[in-house]
Amino acid sequence: MAGTALFVFIVAPTPAEAIEITAGVNVGGFLAGAVPHLAVSPNAGTSWSAESGFTLAAHDALSILPSMNGIGLGVYNHTTISIAYAWDNVNLSAGPSLAIYSMASCGGFFCGRVAGLAPGVNARADLFFTGPLGVSLSANVDWVSGSSLVLRGGVAAMVVAGPVFRWNSK
Repeated sequence: MAGTALFVFIVAPTPAEAIEITAGVNVGGFLAGAVPHLAVSPNAGTSWSAESGFTLAAHDALSILPSMNGIGLGVYNHTTISIAYAWDNVNLSAGPSLAIYSMASCGGFFCGRVAGLAPGVNARADLFFTGPLGVSLSANVDWVSGSSLVLRGGVAAMVVAGPVFRWNSK
């Protein structure tokens, strides 16, 4: 039932009161395996607001993970489709996500390069203090699967924050 309601909300043509585009660069921590990474995440998103304040949003963040143990640079691209609620200076959103990754990771005994897909969830808050400038905070939890000596099936988590800029059609 909830899936049907979400499908109707996403697919049904509803007039948008405002379209908003955001872009920013976040920095924070990323953990998949036994060793945490620094994450630098350029991101962009768009949202469509209804008069009620409810919003449909899509965000993409390409997290760049510095080289670890000489294995090389890692990437973790995270795409989210979410339902949000927007006020004049605050946007709060949550929804399902899908990550595509190729990165260095260390398990209990081995380090190596891992790659794959990870479904998950995302929560995001954008706070705008002076016009179009603000701060973004994003948290992801993904379920990493597959067989690997380096990265066992489990959870990958990332929390990042940084400046954000928005353009809107209000």
